[in-house]
Amino acid sequence: MTWIDYDASLVDDIAARLDLRAPNASAVRTVAEAIADGDGREVVCDLATGVGKTYILAGLVDYLAAQGVRNVLVVTPGTTIQDKTVANFTPGHAKFVNGSDAEPLVITSENFSRGQVGDALHDDTVTKLFVFNVQQLIRPSDKTSRRVRARDEFIGTGLYQHLQQVEDLVVIADEHHVYSSRAKSFNQAIEDLGARAVVGLTATPAPGVKPIFQYSLAEAIADGFVKIPVIVYRPDGRKDESTVLADACHLLRIKDAAWTAWAEAQGRTPVHPVLFVVCRDIPDAERVANRLTADDMFPDEGQVLTITSQSSDTALRALAEVEEADSPVRVVVSVNKLKEGWDVKNIGVIVGLRALASETLTEQVLGRGLRLPYGRRVGTPMVDTVDLVAHESYRQLLANKDALLQQVLPTGGGDVDKDRPQPAPVVNQPSSGDEQQILTFTSRPRVIGDDLVDGSPLLHVESFDAVMAQGKRDTKAVATLRAKVPGAPTIRFPRREREILPVRFSFSYIDNAAARSEGTAYKHEFKVPLVRQAVDAQRGMDSKVDTFVTAAESVDATQKLIPISELRNDLFGRIWNSGYVEETLAESRAAERVVREFLAGAGVTAEDQEHEWGELRAAQAATALGKLVKTAYDTRKLQPAYAFRPVDVPTVPPPPMPSNVVSKWADFRKDLWYEGWEHSVEPVASFDAGSTEYALAHLFDASPSVQWWLRNYDPGPIWIERDNGKKYYPDFIVLDAEGTYWVVEGKANDRANDPEVLEKRRAAEDWARFVRDYGEFGTWRYVFATEKIIKDAKGSWESLIALAKPE
Repeated sequence: MTWIDYDASLVDDIAARLDLRAPNASAVRTVAEAIADGDGREVVCDLATGVGKTYILAGLVDYLAAQGVRNVLVVTPGTTIQDKTVANFTPGHAKFVNGSDAEPLVITSENFSRGQVGDALHDDTVTKLFVFNVQQLIRPSDKTSRRVRARDEFIGTGLYQHLQQVEDLVVIADEHHVYSSRAKSFNQAIEDLGARAVVGLTATPAPGVKPIFQYSLAEAIADGFVKIPVIVYRPDGRKDESTVLADACHLLRIKDAAWTAWAEAQGRTPVHPVLFVVCRDIPDAERVANRLTADDMFPDEGQVLTITSQSSDTALRALAEVEEADSPVRVVVSVNKLKEGWDVKNIGVIVGLRALASETLTEQVLGRGLRLPYGRRVGTPMVDTVDLVAHESYRQLLANKDALLQQVLPTGGGDVDKDRPQPAPVVNQPSSGDEQQILTFTSRPRVIGDDLVDGSPLLHVESFDAVMAQGKRDTKAVATLRAKVPGAPTIRFPRREREILPVRFSFSYIDNAAARSEGTAYKHEFKVPLVRQAVDAQRGMDSKVDTFVTAAESVDATQKLIPISELRNDLFGRIWNSGYVEETLAESRAAERVVREFLAGAGVTAEDQEHEWGELRAAQAATALGKLVKTAYDTRKLQPAYAFRPVDVPTVPPPPMPSNVVSKWADFRKDLWYEGWEHSVEPVASFDAGSTEYALAHLFDASPSVQWWLRNYDPGPIWIERDNGKKYYPDFIVLDAEGTYWVVEGKANDRANDPEVLEKRRAAEDWARFVRDYGEFGTWRYVFATEKIIKDAKGSWESLIALAKPE
């Protein structure tokens, strides 16, 4: 086959269908562009554990299938990841990845010798996804590997030899770093296949590997895609194994109560947290597991699960079901077996009974606990964190934070992102007069007890007592729902969503500026001249008379004058009868708006009834307006169709009341919720930036021209769909004293002209215009305010509107 060309729009479509997180979409885009030459090159993506490499794999398979690639080989380091990968592409399985257009035939060492598979291997219309572990490729002495290479009657050759013969093979190596120890044999096996491209996915690149795309754990934590790691220590210095295990079990019960309380308040099925214990060796694991089944810990049958290289199939099935609501497992004890490939969302507490600060507790171990139990951060600390009980070595963990978080800070130290707001340091805050400490470190060294330790803006260090207290607060807090304040309205937000309908054009695609600009050419009257030519005669030297024509002074011809009312009707009829739109009330309003703005550009106001136009000016204006509409039709006719699906906010039931609530007059911190508002629909609100969102909230709350305002969050029910299918979550909805609804966005000065920001702004302006033309939801407008505009407005709503100049 001719090799594929890079298709950016296809990547955008896949990202929208699979609802890819931004880093995952970027990874797919980078890989797709890098392998466009099909020259067999190897590329590696380095993404933090817990961000969703599974979705990158699904996105790449979807992209390749859409481009006509029919043979994709996924190489896994062992059976755990192999089984997970097969599940990801098996419809009906709990781990199946929804949203893909591709429906590949999954081929493994278990089914490749069946007749159906043999037929599919020679069918160019079927996308084949081969899922094999690395041993089956590089160990010719292995029984399964020999089967892979042996001649098969249905295939006509060995499967390995068949893969060598296809012209479009792409290899995707999951957990790519695992192959570094056997790089020579692995690379030889891949080289012998003659793949058109090799893609490595990993969270920990092997030494010497230079990834083409990187997304660090620091970024994942800062962007809210994973839990926040919390290192838990005891101020009293007790560090024996029994104390560590007892504390971890007690902490797990506290977290379980907080997780369950949040889920019940939200009407969600509770997810139960699990304790993950990493031991030194198999005898150590068996001893620890036996201790954990004691009466004071988890004595019930099936609550403690031991996983080693000697585990039974029954134990492995129990491990696979640990996320299920009816799973009895509360503790998983392992010997380094689950460093990768075990992807669950309900690890709440980690204990490493090995040297935690050494290379054994890398991101691969921490990664087992990074996934979020409810798919997103919920604002409850005990749900949004994973706790590492490290009574003995928390100081070493902090001193070696790079080993723990895989270079959580950029080279040379400093903030992860200087433009991203960082939490303020909280140091030595006593609680109830006891020894509790809650320390949120900046990148500068801090003192714990008598020790000087280093920290990170993305690592939290808490005493055991403080963690217990936080858990109790969270359990109590989530039982209180964050209902709207008394007297606040329910806002019906006109959400506009894509529908699979016949594509249709709308006059609402024509914005006011375009119509006004076209009308400016018709500000002045067009004169029609009467051209005069005189016939003259002159006698020549020979007395002959010669006649000739000469120009005489022209005069203005009389024209039929068109009253403005008739002109408006003519212009409306010109575009209304174009056949481009359905005859609906919304389109009629939109057509009237286009005519009104066109005439405004020509200097005709809505109140002007006395003015008259000459028929030439009127005729040419009608032609020009018709061309404007046709141009808009030609450029917009392939846009998707939309329908309004209004949603009522705040939601019912309301979200839980967070525990970290302070007065609205407190200094800004990104991790706090603020109360005491006069005009907020909800009693509390949180903000991502002090100079924009936090400042706007204070402006709204102090203005007599604002009736109510509502903070909007990402994700949530209020969003504006963009042309690429992605969702834009604006910052606020404001209801002013005149009854107009305003969608308000605050943005940092240095980001105001970013292409994505401008695209979101255009989508919001289009949305607001469509809502107004539709006319069923009241008047909605959009305001985009930079830091400078917010500052210059000096707390005045009217000044903000004047400076922002909304359409």
